[in-house]
Amino acid sequence: MDPIERLIREKLMRDAQAKTRRHFIKECATGLGGLALGSIFLGCDPLQPKTKKQKVTFSERDLNPLATLPPPYTPKVKSVIYLHMAGSPSQLEMFDYKPVLHTLNNQECPESLLQGKKFAFIKGTPRLLGPQAEFSQEGESGNWVSNYLPHFKKVIDEVAFLKAVHTDQFNHGPAQLFMHTGSPRLGRPSIGAWATYGLGSENQNLPGFVVLTSGGNTPDAGKSVWGSGFLPSVYQGVQCRSEGDPVLYIDDPKGLSRDLKKSTIEAINKINKEEYTKYADPEILARINQYEMAYRMQIAVPEVMNIETEPENIKEMYGVEPGKESFANNCLLARKLVEDGVRFVQLFDWGWDSHGTDHSTAVDLGLRNKCREIDRPITALLLDLKQRGLLDETLVVWGGEFGRTPMQENRGNKEMGFKGRDHHGDAFTMWMAGGGIKKGACFGKTDDIGFLGIEGQVSVHDVHATILHLLGFDHEEFTFEFQGRNFRLTDVEGVVIKDILA
Repeated sequence: MDPIERLIREKLMRDAQAKTRRHFIKECATGLGGLALGSIFLGCDPLQPKTKKQKVTFSERDLNPLATLPPPYTPKVKSVIYLHMAGSPSQLEMFDYKPVLHTLNNQECPESLLQGKKFAFIKGTPRLLGPQAEFSQEGESGNWVSNYLPHFKKVIDEVAFLKAVHTDQFNHGPAQLFMHTGSPRLGRPSIGAWATYGLGSENQNLPGFVVLTSGGNTPDAGKSVWGSGFLPSVYQGVQCRSEGDPVLYIDDPKGLSRDLKKSTIEAINKINKEEYTKYADPEILARINQYEMAYRMQIAVPEVMNIETEPENIKEMYGVEPGKESFANNCLLARKLVEDGVRFVQLFDWGWDSHGTDHSTAVDLGLRNKCREIDRPITALLLDLKQRGLLDETLVVWGGEFGRTPMQENRGNKEMGFKGRDHHGDAFTMWMAGGGIKKGACFGKTDDIGFLGIEGQVSVHDVHATILHLLGFDHEEFTFEFQGRNFRLTDVEGVVIKDILA
């Protein structure tokens, strides 16, 4: 059958399905009840003017969901770069120095610490494991950092530490969802989606929310950690690659010119607008915008994602490897993206699950290697943003989904061949840097072995409230109506962490 004839028949079939009562009753089991409820709640308003036909109009926000919007309050930053170490790094080998834990190394863990606690793998009575790194106080702030991060010492005074973050999730998937959507269950929008929904994007040729991954894998929670949930799908993160084409199918097929591509998209979107006037489905508007965004991205994305054009001293500073997938490449790309007006850039680096099951997951071997992969690029990112005047308008966030135990993992109640630590949600370290952040601050404190927060405990919701505050939102007022009630990123909790704000 001729392709044009097939399209015409499909169009006629869809029109027939939309108009026949038999199709309506067959496909819309709840349609009759919905009509009845609609007549009760919406059809009996005596003040509503009686019109023959409701005219559907398109606002700028409808046709361009990423149009730039001003925040309700004065913002401290315009964009966010979130560096997530998927698998959760050990704070006890990086930032939370515990000399007492060193003296208690290899002693049996007191039973009082184990009662009522849930662990992913620890069984019986594990032994305490002292820090496997050497620590020193650096910068004018005198904050602690380990020898696993020699470059990071140069920028430690730019950073504000949160030493007593806690979460109630101790498995990777739910904990990652909780860290990025405010809920351990599927279906909620990610923080990047919330930011682009509330603020739009300053560059209409690029997505407002870009995701870059490294480490050879995606997070355990999958792509839901950068999803849009119940928000229109146009606000979900767009995953780009630092190896090969930044976006699949970025080039047009041979023989398809830009003019033909443009006229094709215009014809498709004309049909989509007609469909929206019939059904008022917001996803149709998202589809219209995504077609047009894809067309514009074909020109803008290859340019902004090309690190070869960067000066040699910048590439050397980050330690990039052009043509490969690497965390260093992604850090440089993150700077280029926020410089070009992207609202939220999310970096996920996989491989931080330090259980000690083998060489690569040992806290004295594999963890040291992972720190070597991020140390130089993160330092370069902060320095590069600062020298370009971008750090004052960008928020950089670093952390994992939870922390690690001060006890050595004894999987199956057996001694492990390598030194590792189990999942631990009661106390772990995160840090922030950039606009609105108090430089060199250190808020929160854990006990002598890093097991529990004893001062300045903050929750995941508090972290989210603080990020939204810096973007110019009151997290309690920033909501989206879904299934009959208003939802927000922080659910019914969250307090702005004022102690780290400038």
